[in-house]
Amino acid sequence: MKIVILDAYTVDQGELTWEGLDKLAEVETYERTTPEEVVERCKGAEIVLTNKVVLDASVLNMLPRLQYIGVLATGYNVVDLEVASRQNIVVTNIPAYSTESVAQMVFCHLLNIVSHVDYYAIENRSGRWTKSPDFCYLDHNLFELYGKKMGIIGLGNTGMATARIATSFGLQVLAYTSKEEKDLPYGIKAADLDTIFEQCDIVSLHCPLTNDTHHFVNASRLATMKPSAILINTGRGSLVDDIAVAEALNNDQLAAYGADVLTTEPPAADNPLLAAKNSYLTPHIAWATREARQRLINICTENVRAYIDGEPINQVN
Repeated sequence: MKIVILDAYTVDQGELTWEGLDKLAEVETYERTTPEEVVERCKGAEIVLTNKVVLDASVLNMLPRLQYIGVLATGYNVVDLEVASRQNIVVTNIPAYSTESVAQMVFCHLLNIVSHVDYYAIENRSGRWTKSPDFCYLDHNLFELYGKKMGIIGLGNTGMATARIATSFGLQVLAYTSKEEKDLPYGIKAADLDTIFEQCDIVSLHCPLTNDTHHFVNASRLATMKPSAILINTGRGSLVDDIAVAEALNNDQLAAYGADVLTTEPPAADNPLLAAKNSYLTPHIAWATREARQRLINICTENVRAYIDGEPINQVN
């Protein structure tokens, strides 16, 4: 049996190990694969692993030997599940491997926004503090989290981890969730979307991207927020309307936007969020701590092992 890994580079730049897979089958690894290379590289494999390389109907129809697709991520929209199921191809994903890392990134963005750590570090690197006539200098108002309201949209694994951290900071947490109020941990209250966007000082997005949530943070929704509010997005780029968020920032209708995801990645050079005022973007790295990436590889290996043993786990089709 042969395993082909189509785009290993984002998961592993050489510091991690795939040795568990080597014990299961012959493994052929590629750092990156272009759309034109996919079929040629996969045609001799029974098992294909992909992170972002698309396996659509046109590709799957040309791979009669393919039996199993392992998506090296939680989201699996890169695979045409309908065609895969029709061709009896098992498709699995990697659930909950980066929960704590993504929740950590929420607060990396939030703490940088409220305390301006990056700004002051850059200023001091250029000698600003050494020239100060006082023991400190203040160019920005600092924002204490304690006692403020944080709204969390979606209370799955990552949303719940974010809520747990938020309560430890003394934030009042309102959550938009399908869970019953009585089932929520102490310190978390259920609320509707209107209440969260109108009342919260911070709103963090953790819901899945669906037809209903695509661009649900739009100009109308942003207009209901406090001008002092902060929006954080570590979920999916298309949950927000990039243009509307950029305009809200530039017009002082929104205080700051911290995001690890954009609608298109990598973004076009003219994406307005790249230059918008108080827009803080990281390049989709919340999931990419060393611990999370090794966990991803370990779960991937167990997924493949379970499939070979005839008892698939984490199957999504």
